[in-house]
Amino acid sequence: MEYSFHPAAEAEFNDAIDYYESIQPGLGIELADEALLAIGRAVKYPKAWSFIREPVRRSLVKRFPYGILYVEKNSGIYILAVMNLHREPDYWIRRQ
Repeated sequence: MEYSFHPAAEAEFNDAIDYYESIQPGLGIELADEALLAIGRAVKYPKAWSFIREPVRRSLVKRFPYGILYVEKNSGIYILAVMNLHREPDYWIRRQ
């Protein structure tokens, strides 16, 4: 299985990496690594996480306040948002 990003989700991912990297060199890379592990878990076990709004599921990123919001597709998962959990929760809904 594979994964792909909604363009806005990919921008969020890159912005989050840049933000954490600006706080402390190397921290952005750590976020990227943890997020990619969360994405990998979602790819391998796409049904393991609960729906937050069917058909969207959320895989949490360890050590950082982020969730990977995705939908299952035939070829893998499609990431709708790399969501900061302290942000307005439903901002991503129109991305489906």
